[in-house]
Amino acid sequence: MPGLTAHGAGPSTWFQRYLLPGFAFKAVVIGGGYATGRELAEFFLPSGPWGGVIGMGLAALIWSVVCAATFLFARLTGSLNYRDFFRQLLGPGWWAFEIAFVLLLFLILAVFGAAAGAVGEALFGWPPIIGTLLLVAGIAGFTALGNDAVEALFKWVSFLLYGVYGIFLVLALNSFGRRILTTFAGSDIGPGWAMAGLTYSGYNIVGAVAILPIVRHFRHSRDAITAGLLAGPLAMAPALLFFVSMAAWPDIGGALLPSDFLLERMNLPVFRYAFQAMIFAALLESGTGSLNAFNERIAGAVGPARYGTGSRLLVSMMVLICAVFLADRFGLVALIASGYRFLSWAFLAAYVLPLMTIGVWRLWQNRQPVMERIA
Repeated sequence: MPGLTAHGAGPSTWFQRYLLPGFAFKAVVIGGGYATGRELAEFFLPSGPWGGVIGMGLAALIWSVVCAATFLFARLTGSLNYRDFFRQLLGPGWWAFEIAFVLLLFLILAVFGAAAGAVGEALFGWPPIIGTLLLVAGIAGFTALGNDAVEALFKWVSFLLYGVYGIFLVLALNSFGRRILTTFAGSDIGPGWAMAGLTYSGYNIVGAVAILPIVRHFRHSRDAITAGLLAGPLAMAPALLFFVSMAAWPDIGGALLPSDFLLERMNLPVFRYAFQAMIFAALLESGTGSLNAFNERIAGAVGPARYGTGSRLLVSMMVLICAVFLADRFGLVALIASGYRFLSWAFLAAYVLPLMTIGVWRLWQNRQPVMERIA
């Protein structure tokens, strides 16, 4: 059984084994809509403050369970990229996930490009294409350098992101905390929270297989399980802080950039620039994580020795340029509303359902060596 011994070799720190997977997963899912609050408004705000919080909790729980199963199955089968993972899980039907993932890749890169353009326009009055091109250059640069550079990006941007979101909540409570308390006190659990949590978790859960290179850091199966269970809360914590702040303004759902909507009402120009810089960093790590998964899939097929920095850069630029045209053709809100829900159900069918049935059955069949590694 490959994976039980191969990926434990070499030095790895507790950070790489337990926190890095959650940071990496967060990096992929935070994206253009989560970072700006657009996705939170689209999926969770219609259920009201309490319904939104419960729906986010459900999504985090699903992420944790699926991430743990994904990391454990990847370690069992020796899968360090999504192509190898789904060849083990789906056999000849592995291509079904490939189609959905490539569609998602182009869609989310288009969303990130549109969001970066909107951030540049909101802050500096730039034409949207400037912010988009800056993001393209950053993503292409990090993906060309490979896994070590990508993981370093996940680490340092995560520290920035958690710090800024924490400060954001404190400032929001100071600026309009009474509105937040009043809104929560006067609301019930709205309908639709379960479907919102399921749908939102569905298309984002693909982040678990986008970060499979981190499996090489696990020494034991318990590392995979622990890291997976931590991934859900680590990924959802910033969103929860943001959503609580958003609840103060029920009409925020109509804003293209809910983050800018709130920052304007705080009337703190310096922090507004800091927050939008953090959003750009979040877009950078999300796009890098998704595109790096595609590069690792190609490297796994042709061989790492034949797929070096130049090849990674060329492929990255080709994919990003195509995605930019999508960003220019459609708006950010339309991209999120029209494309994501369909892909959510596609990933639930091609990934989550097979993993939690076939994958769990195979883990059970091999439970003795897996449990020996946990002990």
